[in-house]
Amino acid sequence: MPNRLADATSPYLLQHADNPVEWWEWGPEAFAEAERRGVPVLLSVGYAACHWCHVMAHESFEDEATAEFLNGRFVAVKVDREERPDVDAVYMEAVQAATGQGGWPMTVFLTPGKEPFYFGTYFPPEPRHGMPSFRQVLEGVDRAWTGRRAEVAEVAARIGRDLAERASVYAVGSGVGEVPGEGELHAAVVELTRSFDERRGGFGGAPKFPPSMVLEFLLRHHARTGSAAALQMAERTCEAMARGGIYDQLGGGFARYAVDATWTVPHFEKMLYDNALLLRVYLHLWRATGEERARRVALETADFLLRELRTPEGGFASALDADSLDAASGKNVEGAYYAWTPGQLEAVLGEADAALAVELFDVTGTFEHGSSVLQLLEDPQDEGKYAEIRAKLFAARAGRPAPARDDKVVAAWNGLAVAALAEAGALLDRPDLVEAAERAADLLIAVHLTTDGRLLRTSRDGRAGANAGVLEDYADTAEGFLALYAVGGETSWLQLAGELLDVVLLHFTDEASGALYDTADDAEQLIRRPQDPTDNAAPSGWTAAASALLTYAAYTGSARHRTAAERALGIVSALGTRAPRFTGWGLAAAEALLDGPREVAVVGPADDPARAALHLAALRSTAPGAVVAVGEPGDAEVPLLADRPLLDGRSAAYVCRHFVCERPTADPAELAERLRD
Repeated sequence: MPNRLADATSPYLLQHADNPVEWWEWGPEAFAEAERRGVPVLLSVGYAACHWCHVMAHESFEDEATAEFLNGRFVAVKVDREERPDVDAVYMEAVQAATGQGGWPMTVFLTPGKEPFYFGTYFPPEPRHGMPSFRQVLEGVDRAWTGRRAEVAEVAARIGRDLAERASVYAVGSGVGEVPGEGELHAAVVELTRSFDERRGGFGGAPKFPPSMVLEFLLRHHARTGSAAALQMAERTCEAMARGGIYDQLGGGFARYAVDATWTVPHFEKMLYDNALLLRVYLHLWRATGEERARRVALETADFLLRELRTPEGGFASALDADSLDAASGKNVEGAYYAWTPGQLEAVLGEADAALAVELFDVTGTFEHGSSVLQLLEDPQDEGKYAEIRAKLFAARAGRPAPARDDKVVAAWNGLAVAALAEAGALLDRPDLVEAAERAADLLIAVHLTTDGRLLRTSRDGRAGANAGVLEDYADTAEGFLALYAVGGETSWLQLAGELLDVVLLHFTDEASGALYDTADDAEQLIRRPQDPTDNAAPSGWTAAASALLTYAAYTGSARHRTAAERALGIVSALGTRAPRFTGWGLAAAEALLDGPREVAVVGPADDPARAALHLAALRSTAPGAVVAVGEPGDAEVPLLADRPLLDGRSAAYVCRHFVCERPTADPAELAERLRD
């Protein structure tokens, strides 16, 4: 019989709807029940594409005896971290402080007052490698709760106070300073060179995560300064990832991370945010260098998004699982969909072409049980044969059981996808990508945007979830809308971005310091209000908001929005030189701030090919964070376009900083040259 999760919108929660555990969703009802019964709360946090979450669910949450013990002594609460990043952030901080590490599934025991007192991640069904079994943990917590309640309450209260005190870590006088300047940005590049892996690309050792936000910073720094070191780090990393197993050599798109330092074997889950960010990075690398590999990877990644993550409603699903059914074993196995043995290649290609494929894709037993993750370590000598082999393998793979898809739509990650697809469509002459971006943006407006101008974080099957949007939802959705305005010139996107950013200023910003919080001032109050200016797998909501505020200010001339962006970027001065790997998006925004950013106004009749040529030249500029407005001459709706006449009756482009413009030009080549200066 299904439990209380049966009506959830989260695929992760729905995976647990038939567990014998009597799960509750996070909410006041669950904690009221714990208070009524006088029992602690088991908080279990994970996400649908999490391999070890599936393992623990199968081993423990599907076990009748474990469930009976758990149901009798605890209130069990299941949380999808992607729906409630605020809950995840607060309690993960406690887990990391207590254990020195973190991860998912996250297992935390709370008082009915939401105060944590015992922490962990994955627990096995029996003791293993010095780790207690999950049943032992449950029994130990139960004994402590029933026999030493006062001691547990004291510990929980102390931990709760410690976490609450961290809420003001970025308040006045504690790190929010002046905006970063030339010296800080140069120092950040120097610091990155210290951890850069010159031979294999990326930063640090295993495991290696795609450093998307850092790569964007390096490309912008190179564009502004001409730094060869910045470009070299970006190029080497992008090449290594594109050649490695972390990149799907048959279908495009990137896995979450590589378990090794060589980008060979990935953790196979594919996330929307990674692929949206990396699509944009490879697009910008192509824009800067003309490198054909970067263009190919950008297009293949865009095609992957449309083919495998787009939902019937036009949004983009969150992720594909790492696991899928392995035909040989009859079990769900990590990487089963993507790995190949020589025998499997021969069955599809025949002996001669299989031998070529073994060499081409380095099928040398790089994964498990004699199988390999395909790589492309050298460029193919025969492009036609390579394309033929690739197409046959892709078609054959489509016949395998596919990984499950987490098809909830997350506002923030869809905003990132909208921005990437809009830019890619405009720069690579793929109108279908712009159309896909517009359709996803329309879904965000129709389903996620409430009548009072607030965002809901998730939806599924066109039905909005109940959870309020967090800072990254507003910032990244605004970023997507601003990108749509840049490529299409439809003023409604600019207006909608402004409305979202006004919510950021009103509900997420500390007026005294300019610091930003991850949750709104009227959101559910947790034991502390989460706040984090550092990037994780996706850009920090704090610095994403700063970037969007800066872009909006450049279009509108709004001193209020520019001042807010500058105040928000003050934290980058404190963190960027010490931890640039975790402040890439803020450093990229600071590059735009230092460059102006450049403002380009293109005016002319909508059907004039000359206007289109100027518009494309402006979009192809590598000037950091350059904003591009296109419209009819004298368009008063957009301040950047106001009072910009034609040039001797011809379409014209104006290059400005702070609304102070150079003389206009009607020549796309001259426009491109000015934007390089």
